[in-house]
Amino acid sequence: MTALEKIFQRASADPRSIVLAEGNDPRILEAAVSATAQGIADITVLGNVDEVKALAVANELDLTSIAVLDPKTSDAADRYAQALFEKRKAKGMTEEKAAELIRDPLYYAQMMVHLGDADGSVAGAVYTTGDVVRGAIQIIGMSESSSMVSSFFLMMMSQPHHDMQGGIVFSDCGLVIDPDAQQLSQIAMSAAASAQTMLGEEPRVAMLSFSTHGSANHPAVDKVAEATRLVREQMPDLKLDGEVQFDAAIVPAIAERKVKDSQVNGQANVLVFPSLEAGNIGYKIAERIGKAEAIGPVLQGLKKPANDLSRGCSAKDVVNVIAITVLQAQNL
Repeated sequence: MTALEKIFQRASADPRSIVLAEGNDPRILEAAVSATAQGIADITVLGNVDEVKALAVANELDLTSIAVLDPKTSDAADRYAQALFEKRKAKGMTEEKAAELIRDPLYYAQMMVHLGDADGSVAGAVYTTGDVVRGAIQIIGMSESSSMVSSFFLMMMSQPHHDMQGGIVFSDCGLVIDPDAQQLSQIAMSAAASAQTMLGEEPRVAMLSFSTHGSANHPAVDKVAEATRLVREQMPDLKLDGEVQFDAAIVPAIAERKVKDSQVNGQANVLVFPSLEAGNIGYKIAERIGKAEAIGPVLQGLKKPANDLSRGCSAKDVVNVIAITVLQAQNL
């Protein structure tokens, strides 16, 4: 059984309610039908009911087992608007603006999660990443254990040519552009927790750099070394190597030569990149040349799950993110 199959097995063993904000997109409807059929989630789709149903008919999709809800006519809209006003009034929110915003499916979806009417949300096939992340932070908020929201890709290694088999967390490849040492340490700790949740195994974290344990001198190396120190200070039992080069993170023989007293031993399942530039390039090389399957970007650091999609996503991609969102909800 592959790592992804295990994720779906765990999701179907304890399904959760997931709201999809973009019912006007056929990929979302196809994913809703597929996720329901696989038993991994109870799905609510947001949008104009007549338009959503017409789109389903046009694409030969049966929405019988899926709830379709229009935020503009919902009985809960007034209650949600009041909750939004109360939550954001210190930031200048008015009752009139809250009433307007809550009719937006994205804001409505995040409020469903915030108030416990859904366990998680998925959007981003139509909405931008900025919209999704902004709404999640404003309405759902950050977890008590996190000072920031970051993201990760779950890279699935299951092809015969992959020497490493299973899943690897790559973070941050989609959100934080140039983290300082404190932010990088937070990304690492969040990514370790994400690996535990997604993979069901002990996290082994490598803080990546172009240097291994001082083999080069540069402020960029110092940042990673300081972030490593901060993580060790807060999570002394975490298996962690840093700063290390990529090969020392994933090749045991190289780790043995380069990394004195290694805790990861060249078997990292969490790779923390020093910048978004490095992370984004790294995951796309792994996906396009290495033929790893990339799932994400998945948000981490929120109080409750709210996940983003690539606007170029397929229906299959959406189903994968739904399954991951269910696992996040299970682990609250």
